[in-house]
Amino acid sequence: MRQTDALIASIFIASGAAAQEPLSAIEWLDAPVSVTVAAPRVMPLDDMSVSEGVDTPQVAVMPLGSARRDSVGLLPSDVTGLPVSLWQASTERAVMAQFARLSPEPLPAIQALYYTLLLAEAEAPADAGAGADFLKARLTALESFGAVDPALALIERAGPANPALFDRWLDLSLLAGTENAACKALADTPPLSQRYGARIFCTARAGDWQTAALLYETARALDLLSATEADLLAQFLDPEMVGESHSRTSPSDMTPLLFRLYESIGEPLSTQGLPRAFAMADLRPSSGWRARIEAAERLTRTGALPPNRLSGLYTERSPAASGGVWDRVAAIQAFDQALARGSRDAIANALPDVWRKMREQRLSVSFAELYGKDLAALSGLSAPARALALRIALLSPDYETAAQAANPDDPAEAFLAGLARGAPPADLADTPLKEAIARAFDGKGPARTHAGMLNSGKLGQAILTAALQLDEAGPRGFDDISKSLATLRAVGLEDTARRAGLQLLILERGT
Repeated sequence: MRQTDALIASIFIASGAAAQEPLSAIEWLDAPVSVTVAAPRVMPLDDMSVSEGVDTPQVAVMPLGSARRDSVGLLPSDVTGLPVSLWQASTERAVMAQFARLSPEPLPAIQALYYTLLLAEAEAPADAGAGADFLKARLTALESFGAVDPALALIERAGPANPALFDRWLDLSLLAGTENAACKALADTPPLSQRYGARIFCTARAGDWQTAALLYETARALDLLSATEADLLAQFLDPEMVGESHSRTSPSDMTPLLFRLYESIGEPLSTQGLPRAFAMADLRPSSGWRARIEAAERLTRTGALPPNRLSGLYTERSPAASGGVWDRVAAIQAFDQALARGSRDAIANALPDVWRKMREQRLSVSFAELYGKDLAALSGLSAPARALALRIALLSPDYETAAQAANPDDPAEAFLAGLARGAPPADLADTPLKEAIARAFDGKGPARTHAGMLNSGKLGQAILTAALQLDEAGPRGFDDISKSLATLRAVGLEDTARRAGLQLLILERGT
């Protein structure tokens, strides 16, 4: 008897309860993930002139229910400070090409700006078609950062139960472990997807194992399933087939459905080497402590996970081993305990080690968000510890408060403090990078290369262009850095410009 014949026979003979247990029995994430976004548009706090020639056209705001799917967002205009006309004057192709260029791990200040732009509630480009391609490009960018929950919330707000968006909805739901609603929609309306693997999986998840087996047989007969997909679905549908040999899928060919199928037959895959979005699976309480920490670190690097979630994992229990991740856990715990005791000597001793380990993992800004405010409030530290504490505080959201309270001991600190206040002193710019940053803050308006887009109303495209220019600037790209920061300031993204400058100086160049 052929494998598929045996499978159908077993499905018809066995009850639904005897078949593979639906994956809803697996406990997934216990809380939604938020991402770090840029602060609303603000004018510089100092009395410094900025360009007054940048206008954003006023347009009528449509109720969300009547807006096109491409225009939905999670952040309204009064939160972002960006107009709803953000993308309208640009072409869909131009902006989508920019989304495709986003760095997988940009500077944290630019990462927050990317999230703001991707999640903003704004009208799509005027030439956007009916296929929701603009929305799908935003979803792809969010997924590349590992921001699965915001992407899922975005697509659910757009109304995903239609053929244009359904497959993306199901994939995101599978990554988040919340596929029940998507699977029910597909089981009720099969034409939502042309992917037979998804239809088989969701029909079985809905409890209709007999129909799922018939669909499987049809798909095999018509050669509509890959060899791996067919083998995994056979084992998913019939527990007696679990353990039969099947080909392994390479990371480049991995899909959310295949990942969940491997898991369902008792062969969960490591998420290391897979795209960042798959790390969501390792955040479940059922995963080991080390796997959860490593996944949280990977997602926190791109702002897809709040730093406090990572901190909670670091301090969950005492490490039982040493080396690698356990050394980071021990360092964090030692510093956290020293801070809780208020022991200046213990803090000064623990701070350099934990800072070095966080920098090695590209988690410096996350560490600063957790501890920068407390470090800024400390007095009585040794000179080296005080200097390091100031730099960490300047990387935190409270950077300006830290700068106001600082008494700089040297020109480097004075320049950093001035930058945090929006007025880096040009006479202390003793490196090409400092000179580039000082030029950007001299109040002369946007870079000439960006002015054309701004004058034609292409605000979103101009912001993306400036952000990408900064993100892609090489080690000697000082002119690009200056132009980018100047334009960000000119359009009102003062907080982003200041934080980006501070991060470049402290993280990239070790000032």
